[in-house]
Parts: sequence; C-alpha cells; structure tokens
Amino acid sequence: MEIELKKLGEITTGNTPSKKDEKYWDSADICFVKPDGIADEGITLISDSSEYISENARGKARVVSKDAVFVTCIGSIGKVGIADYGDYAFNQQINVIEPNEKVLPRYLAYNLLYSKPRLVAIANAPVVPIINKTQFGEFIVNIEEDRTKQAEIISVLDKLTGIIDSRKKELESFDELIKARFVEMFEKESDENVYRLEDISDIVSGITKGRKTKETEFREVPYMAVSNVKDGYIDWTTVKTILATEDEISLYKLLPNDVLMTEGGDPDKLGRGAIITEPPKDCIHQNHIFRVRLDKKRVLPRYFSAYLQSSTAKKYFLKAAKQTTGIASINMTQLRGLPTNVPTLDRQREYAEFCEQVDKSKVIVQKSLDETQILFDSLMQEYFGQAPK
Repeated sequence: MEIELKKLGEITTGNTPSKKDEKYWDSADICFVKPDGIADEGITLISDSSEYISENARGKARVVSKDAVFVTCIGSIGKVGIADYGDYAFNQQINVIEPNEKVLPRYLAYNLLYSKPRLVAIANAPVVPIINKTQFGEFIVNIEEDRTKQAEIISVLDKLTGIIDSRKKELESFDELIKARFVEMFEKESDENVYRLEDISDIVSGITKGRKTKETEFREVPYMAVSNVKDGYIDWTTVKTILATEDEISLYKLLPNDVLMTEGGDPDKLGRGAIITEPPKDCIHQNHIFRVRLDKKRVLPRYFSAYLQSSTAKKYFLKAAKQTTGIASINMTQLRGLPTNVPTLDRQREYAEFCEQVDKSKVIVQKSLDETQILFDSLMQEYFGQAPK
C-alpha cells in the first residue's frame, strides 16, 4: 500500500535550546541528537550522543522516546536512526516520526533507508540540501499492511544486516592485523637506514585541466582526480578523461606499482597512499596527486604504502603541513624530504608476503560480503520498491 509518511505517525522537526542559557546545558540528563550521531549507512541504534541537555531544557526542546525514527533532512539527507530506551532531544536538521499502529518502527526505518535516494532527489535547496516538514510528511512510501508480515521482513533484514556487519568487522580486523605486523617488524627500525624519499624514488605532481600549452595535437586519455584516490585503494569506477599531449602522457603516465598520494585533506588522513596495480592504458593524474615511483631494488611498494601510515611518517607530515580550517596540505618539497626507513629487501618481502596471505582471506570475506549485500539490496527492492520515483 502506498501511503504518505504523515499517515504513519506524528512527525516532529527538532530544535536547539538556547546556548546562551547555561541551565539548559549544565547537566547530562537528555541525549541531544545531531546528524553526526547517525551513521551514513544502515540504521543507527541511538542510545547516547556527543551532547546532552539538562532536565531544565525539556520544555524548550522536542523530546521523543524509544522506537522514534530519526531521519536527517538538512545537509546530509536520509541518514536513518531509531531510538533505544530513554529520552532524546534532537536538532533542527532532523525530522522524527513516532510510528502509529499502522507500522512497526524498525520496518519503517528499513523502508526509509531504502528510500534515501528519493529523499535526496527531492531536497530542494541548491547550496544546502533540505527537506521541510511538509515535504517529508507528504513523501510516499510503500508498506505491507499486515504487521505480522512486517515483523517477518524485519527478521530477514536484521539477519542479513548482522551478517554484513560481521563481514565488515572481519575485514577491519584483517586491516588491523596488517598494521600490527608492520609495527612489530619495523616500528623500531634503526636510524642508520633512513633516507630522504627523493633519494629512493621519482616523485611527480600531475596536470590541471586549466593549463595552457602551445601544442596543437592532443589525445583523449583517462584522467585520475583526487576523488579517485581513496584510503588504501584506487576507485577506478569514476575515472574521467582529458585531452593531453604526447609529452604530457609520457611524463604523467601511471604504471603498475606506482604509489599515489593526495597533497591535502583531513589531518588524520594526511599522507595516505594507494598502490596502483593495473592502471588504464595511458592514464595520467591531477596536479593535486603526487605519484611516487620507487626504486624497487631498494623499496617495495607494499612496504612503502604502509610506511606512509606509520607514526614516523604521520608525525613528519603533521609537523610539515600547512593547516587551515581543518584541512592539511603538503607540497612537493616536503614530500621529497620525507625521512624514510628502508629495511633490507628480505624483511620487506617477508612483510609483503604476510600481507598477500592476509589479502587472500580478505578476498574470501569480501566475496561473502558482496553476495550478502546483493541479496539485501534485492530484498529491499522487493519489500519496498513499489512507491513512485
């Protein structure tokens, strides 16, 4: 049955008690929920928060209790949470539905999670996306009218969610195992083996689309932007193209086992590196990406990409970086001067072989995760996919 959200429960938009009145914030009596307390993926079980208001603020806040469904409707649209036991206030970026007898709370939360792309699509502000209370209340979803069947659907989706979460935790544990192995093998490396990065590699920054050139002959080639360099891997799905000269292609062409670094970002992620395994033919890169091509007779890419995340490298980058409004950046000179510990190749190979064995286990878990996610997505479509787009 297709139905408007306002017919499935009472909808409330949050607010923020005055920060100027200290008595509203002088004790941790009621959780005050903000969008950053709701995860980008899945359904967040809300049981605490980073801020609290006092009992004195109850009359100045919008307060809900167990099983209220939270949906972010300003800025980051469509994040979904559900209240655990207790009382919860929430700010103006969140709409809350307190479900009525037509719908089970967790069933509604799954339905809204499925509906996130449509919620994003109706957000009507060009700068800051926003869905007002009226729009939200008139938003149409498809529900199963039989609450017994709703409960069965919840049971199935909860089981799949549990498997997905478990697989993700397994992958995280493998990553932690690799990090721990690096620390165990190399964290106390002797200063005698330290070199400037420029002495053991060739480092190049890429090109910009707005550059000027006197050349008249260009060729269209793949072009890697900062958004393609993720934390530990390369996202090839959104690589665009650019017109480049043969000289530019020759200078900036990416090869297997190159290590890429972005020059700026969140301070805690500064210096993250990703190894290229199979780049597209003649792929070049943006100027905000550093390409590090190592002397493989001295340094293995798998070791170096892990070294970039070591405490030694992190301390260097944070000390050298220019930081403004939460963004840190390094320049070519600073990267060239990175003090780099270089163990023997035998020890580097030992570490790389260990990583390869762990990677084999990760592939198995990732395959299981992908298969479960496909099943989950298929069932979400089957259960909730009849509402108009």
